[in-house]
Amino acid sequence: MKKRIITCIPALLLALIVGLAGCEKDNRTEPKSVLKGRVVFEGQPVGVRSNGVQLEIWQRGYQLFTKIPVHVNQDGTFAASLFDGNYKLVRLRGNGPWTDNTDSIDVELKGSKEIDVPVNPYFVVKNDVYSKGEGKVSATFNVQQVAAGRTLERVNLYIGTTTIVDPNNNVGNAQEVAANLTDLTKPVTLTVNIPAAHASRQYIYARVGVKTSGVGEMLFGMPQKIMLK
Repeated sequence: MKKRIITCIPALLLALIVGLAGCEKDNRTEPKSVLKGRVVFEGQPVGVRSNGVQLEIWQRGYQLFTKIPVHVNQDGTFAASLFDGNYKLVRLRGNGPWTDNTDSIDVELKGSKEIDVPVNPYFVVKNDVYSKGEGKVSATFNVQQVAAGRTLERVNLYIGTTTIVDPNNNVGNAQEVAANLTDLTKPVTLTVNIPAAHASRQYIYARVGVKTSGVGEMLFGMPQKIMLK
């Protein structure tokens, strides 16, 4: 019996240590400061796929030098709850529809702060105008090449039932491949038919995007609400 009690003591000590560690973790103070920002080109936010593009925030001086991933919203904005301190914000290589930029951005956070993260896209869409027709939605827009080194792959018009509209979230889309877009000084018009299941809706959202060859993520305009009734 005595031997059995002695055998149980290490197990009890281990449970106590684990319990105390759990209490310490549970009692940690949550970060109260907030870093907000926008991914911008020429001072304007850049549209991307929802949760498709990521930034990284790093803080030096701690034993655990772990990155803090920050997902960019489809309207180019982002936000992260952090502790006050000095951080470095990094644009990941090959992660967005823009050229790589290895320069980090120093951020001194005290309370809340808003910053712009400039990027240099390969292609952008401009002057996008949307219209409705009988059972269809059209968009006319311009495509402009900004950075050299990549070629245009295609442009798309997506429609969806929520403000989240992209290749993964849509009820219909139309596209034109680069081979048919020989003169980018001229506007592009795309038309997509509204599926019968959504034809009776009061409204629908539409959004155009441009795909660069060899780049995973597309660049988008901002979603537009199209009234159908």
